[in-house]
Amino acid sequence: MRRRSLLALPTLIPAALAAPPKTPPLAERISVFGRSWAVISAAEWTVESGALHLTAARPQQADPRRPIQFALAESEPIGKFTMEVEVRRLAPKGSLILVYAWQKDGYFNYVHLSDDEASKVEVHNGIFHCYGGDRVRISPTAGPATLPTAGWHKVRISYDAASGTVQAWVDGQTSASLKAVDLSLSAGRIGLGSFFNTASFRNFTLTT
Repeated sequence: MRRRSLLALPTLIPAALAAPPKTPPLAERISVFGRSWAVISAAEWTVESGALHLTAARPQQADPRRPIQFALAESEPIGKFTMEVEVRRLAPKGSLILVYAWQKDGYFNYVHLSDDEASKVEVHNGIFHCYGGDRVRISPTAGPATLPTAGWHKVRISYDAASGTVQAWVDGQTSASLKAVDLSLSAGRIGLGSFFNTASFRNFTLTT
């Protein structure tokens, strides 16, 4: 009688363990800037004197690697807009993101602003694209750090889904690292947040 060797059998991994982690749902709401915003946890945000503060940073998500901690404005998809907002990063080092063209979980673009130069840290300070997997840089790396100090900085973003173009200015200055084109997502929702830091936002306006 031939015996089967248990060592020859393939190791079975439960599907729940093999699958990538799911993004927590944007199940809670906060209100600021005259709008309602969807967030993972309202306890991670505070609103004081008209300013929005992300006060608790979540660990970086991996597999896929993309930001998940942002407040998403409740609106219809927006195909063309100019966003203006004052931002403040974490001190002494930090970064934050401004989301646009959000379609659904894992499908969106964002502007990343940081105290790092993109030529030194290529996953910082630029325009990034998420399409079901890891975030991918879609702008050049030429340009200075956009948030050199931990004070307030004025940011403006212009987006046109018809041409796929986006451009950002910080304190009136722009660079190659803050310009990109993406036609895969088109109109979508906008958001404010960070990849894995705390951050603050005030004087937000959106012109469509």
